Amino acid sequence: MLKDRAPTQSELEFVCIDELVPADHLLRKIDKTIDFSFIHELVKDLYCRDNGRPALDPTRLFKLLLLGYLYGVRSERQLIRDVQVNVAYRWFLGLNLTDKVPDASTLSQNRRRRFNESEVYQQIFDEIVLQAMRKKLVSGKTLYTDSTHLKANANKNKWIKARAASSSRDYLEALDQAVEEDRLAHGKKPLSPRSSEPETREIKQSTTDPDSGYMVRDGKPKGFFYLDHRTVDGRCNIITDVHLTPGNVHDSVPYLGRLDRQAERFGFEIRSVGLDAGYFTAGICKGLEDRQIYGVIGYRRPTHRKGYYYKREYHYDAGQDRYTCPESATLIYKTTDRNGYRHYRSDPDRCLNCPQRARCTGNAKGEKTLTRHVWEDSKERIGQHRLSPGGQLIYQRRKETVERSFADAKELHGYRYARFRGLDRMKGQCLLAAAAQNIKKIALLTA
Repeated sequence: MLKDRAPTQSELEFVCIDELVPADHLLRKIDKTIDFSFIHELVKDLYCRDNGRPALDPTRLFKLLLLGYLYGVRSERQLIRDVQVNVAYRWFLGLNLTDKVPDASTLSQNRRRRFNESEVYQQIFDEIVLQAMRKKLVSGKTLYTDSTHLKANANKNKWIKARAASSSRDYLEALDQAVEEDRLAHGKKPLSPRSSEPETREIKQSTTDPDSGYMVRDGKPKGFFYLDHRTVDGRCNIITDVHLTPGNVHDSVPYLGRLDRQAERFGFEIRSVGLDAGYFTAGICKGLEDRQIYGVIGYRRPTHRKGYYYKREYHYDAGQDRYTCPESATLIYKTTDRNGYRHYRSDPDRCLNCPQRARCTGNAKGEKTLTRHVWEDSKERIGQHRLSPGGQLIYQRRKETVERSFADAKELHGYRYARFRGLDRMKGQCLLAAAAQNIKKIALLTA
């Protein structure tokens, strides 16, 4: 028989909040696995000791922020509304059913006034990685690195032209030394020292978020973006490094520096790395060999002018340091430029009457020029690694590690768009989102 339901729920009940949270809830696993007590000691110097109103407990504050990234809640106001009605959230934060929830402005004002331009986000991320290492979830032997774009909170049609410093490679000093040694070995005069003034280039600068960069890449949307350069450990997919740059910075620019940072900060003994084709540069390959790291890097077919010979059809003789064209003409060394490229040129008297000249060069003098980087040998050796059985296994795991990490971040943790404006504020978003992913991974693996 159908009965009418009571119009209100007015009974008083004595309940314990701990009994209302399911035993297998994710937050129970996190609370059991992750030690958040380090946060209080970490940030105490940012608080006044003997003046002002009592502050919100910093451990509770950061647990509240991590909740938002853990469940992909993009708005801090929405996060506070969720905490008000979600028993599991209250239990995780140490709040009773009747305790007052902090105001959303408490989060925003602490972020702007207290933690902005500080290293606290990086330190929290590092501590989570160290906890994963203590649980044997990180080996530090095989690392995978890639970048993903986050759409900046800026209109792509509102910009001005500006001059900005060119991105500086972290191996520039080593390259200058290699160029000087190569020119001396070929009997050339040393180049004049680089100008002390940084090189600049013209860029599109957003009037809304000047720190973002205008990104133009094949197969990617155009507009103002940030790039998250992320490294993932090969054992359990724990994120070990997060580095944010504007969207117009090439992937290879910060790579070696961030690799060294991980080895120094966490004591990694890196044996191998897996990278996509965007990192396949002579500087990266040389840097990996100098560090005795087995690099496996994807291959991207170089641009080719239809109807002309491929560069691989010109044979390089290392002993004679010269190239031989398909018609057996030689291209001899001429000079080494500041960017590290040797120039090899043919004899125009020989090439003017060559029957294959139309397939070789369009130069009016009939002179063919080829370039070869001073570190090209390293690039060729690293390029062979992806063809070896071990290299193929390493490269196949890229999609299961760093690419999977980015996919989870965008699908589950609200990582497609920038929440804030400015590079420093965005670093906080990227580091806390990665820390939340690591916390979730650690809790599920050790539960």
